[in-house]
Amino acid sequence: MKQGELINIRGKGLYVEIYGSAEKDAILYLHGGPGESCYDFSVAQAEKLAENFMVIAIDQRGVCRSEGIGPDENFGLMDIIEDCEALRKKLNISKWSLIGHSFGGFLSVLYAAEYPDSIHKIVFEGPTFDFELTSRSLLRKTAALLNEAGKQEAAKGCLALADTHKTVTIRELTEKYMDFSDLLEEERMKIYRHDLHSGVDYSYYSDEEWESFYDRSDVHYDRLREEGMIFKSLLPNLKALPHEMLLLKGDSDPAPCERQVEVFQETENGSVYTVENCGHTPHYETPEEFTRVVTEFLR
Repeated sequence: MKQGELINIRGKGLYVEIYGSAEKDAILYLHGGPGESCYDFSVAQAEKLAENFMVIAIDQRGVCRSEGIGPDENFGLMDIIEDCEALRKKLNISKWSLIGHSFGGFLSVLYAAEYPDSIHKIVFEGPTFDFELTSRSLLRKTAALLNEAGKQEAAKGCLALADTHKTVTIRELTEKYMDFSDLLEEERMKIYRHDLHSGVDYSYYSDEEWESFYDRSDVHYDRLREEGMIFKSLLPNLKALPHEMLLLKGDSDPAPCERQVEVFQETENGSVYTVENCGHTPHYETPEEFTRVVTEFLR
């Protein structure tokens, strides 16, 4: 595991890891969440992809190993985009490709729309383009798993929420999904993983360190929910992007959902690759296939 460094970006310490030669084409990895980390991507993919690319992975502003967001500090969704662009300039990279996982896919659309000349190609890995559609899809899968776990009443409530046409905000859908998914306890990751036992070794940091990291991430996520910009659908933005794009997803991943994939397929410059026997995180569930497909696309 490579230790990154804190780089001052727009007055905040941003945790950055850099792999590979600066002479090679650059990739920026944007993690999911909001509030996860680039850690699992770095462990599974950074060294592999660095054979052909310069790979930059960050913990977004206020997340995990980056400097925390203070209680009186202004922070919003576009700060993440501006950080990415400022980092590109600081590293003297003329143009880079993006790999956006989950919420990182949402960020990739915003970044590419705001700074199209800074982006070469885009890989969307299990992306969310619309929080409402993703939340409803996640609720349906959670309901099925609750039913399997013998929690039929909770499953009924979960499914009813997923299919409701009553007035419910997207934020409420998202937050109630988290409540229902917590009822799965140690089997919660079945929502996301094809094989519950797949994953990466997190022991590089202690449990106490991870707890501290995710306390910072909670602030990041809470502030984004309060702002509300993450609840705006970006599906209309996809067709306007001029970049060559790949949507890479596991066949059992509920996050992109059928409707979001359909809209993506309507773009002129987007292609879809489905990984069999895989969930939400191909970069570590099927690492060799992920490296091969991404390398072929970006080269």
